[in-house]
Amino acid sequence: MNKMTFLLTIASFLCFANGLKAQKVEKLFNGKDLSGWNFVVDKSSEPLDKIFTVRDSVIHIKGTLGYMYTEKKHGNYVLHVEWRWPSEATNSGIFVLIEDPKNPFPNGIECQLSAGNAGDLVLLGGSNLEEYKAPPEGRPAFPVLKKTNPSSEKPVGEWNHANIFVHDGVINVFINGVHQNTATSKVKSGHIGLQSEGKDIQFRNVTITDL
Repeated sequence: MNKMTFLLTIASFLCFANGLKAQKVEKLFNGKDLSGWNFVVDKSSEPLDKIFTVRDSVIHIKGTLGYMYTEKKHGNYVLHVEWRWPSEATNSGIFVLIEDPKNPFPNGIECQLSAGNAGDLVLLGGSNLEEYKAPPEGRPAFPVLKKTNPSSEKPVGEWNHANIFVHDGVINVFINGVHQNTATSKVKSGHIGLQSEGKDIQFRNVTITDL
């Protein structure tokens, strides 16, 4: 699939509600439990079932630094994730192209969900993106490729949706229908993750569609 075909594919997806209804969709979250997911937590005695819970078809994450990630690796897909802050807009992220699920941060790319910055791409665990240029003083611990448009996030309590297109390592991020980032990785497939970063965040309708 060349670049123009890929862009046309994105456009065709976005012609449908949430960009996904015209294709066969696989649920990464079944709405009942967290089967199919693994978990990483950093230096915590808090049990996993207190950090990652499911109620009313919604994933609730609140607790120590860590993340949940898919047992399987995926490549060439559209990832659809809905999230909201129930009471306070804070910090979390969606991980793609995870090569190594290290603790407390994987080797992979984070689509930032931090309030006001949803759509930034963070290079975690030594990962790289062709478009990222390190500053003269050297590469920081958490390099960031900034989003291209003003925040398209919704207020606290309302559901947001991210559509993340990944094809042959090319990542395109849409937040609530607004294109926020494009980047290129040499990594072609990896695990998908949802982050715990202390404060309460909720996720639902976590789906993937093959490209």
